[in-house]
Amino acid sequence: MTRELTVARREPKSGNVASAVVFLHGYGANGADLMGLADPLAEHMPDTLFLAVDAPETCVNNPMGYQWFPIPHMDGSDPQAAGASFAQSVDDLNAFLDHMLLQERLEHKQVILLGFSQGTMMSLHVAARRSAPFAGVVGFSGRLLQPERLAAEVTSKPPVMLLHGDRDPVVPYESMQEAAEPLADNDFDVYTHTMAGAPHTISPDGLQQAYAFMADALRKAAI
Repeated sequence: MTRELTVARREPKSGNVASAVVFLHGYGANGADLMGLADPLAEHMPDTLFLAVDAPETCVNNPMGYQWFPIPHMDGSDPQAAGASFAQSVDDLNAFLDHMLLQERLEHKQVILLGFSQGTMMSLHVAARRSAPFAGVVGFSGRLLQPERLAAEVTSKPPVMLLHGDRDPVVPYESMQEAAEPLADNDFDVYTHTMAGAPHTISPDGLQQAYAFMADALRKAAI
């Protein structure tokens, strides 16, 4: 049984829904943390609906925020319980995406997942196992979970852009390349961008690169 996810909406500036960006936040945060990105993006993506999803669980370390799954080395949770939580959240997110595509009358190729940190982990895992490829996946400051399972489980290969600050004290900068390599080995189109001097955050240059990638991905998908 899946859990219903709380979602914030920012309607397209034009009033016409031709595409959607789904924001997936990091550990201990909430959807509102990323919805602020819709303000600068909407100026250049007037036909895009922006959706910011709250993860389904209250965060162990920050009861004011949410988590997609607990992190044993950070919150002392049981690894087996963390794995079960992750699997449940994958099901929850897939159910939300299925409903969203029907409700908004969109196809996979009209949707981009944009994740930050733990939201990147969810985005990469789910997108690779959908019935059809999304227009693209943007992953800030995250990592690829269970890379050893990718080859056996992949069912769709959307283009991916990974961005990471080289001063990140939370998720090591090396995680970007550790994600890019198995994705590329499995024939994903992968692009990377180093946010020079940036900690665990989304820098202005990173957002600019992400927008360029999203605009190009949606354009290609529409052909």
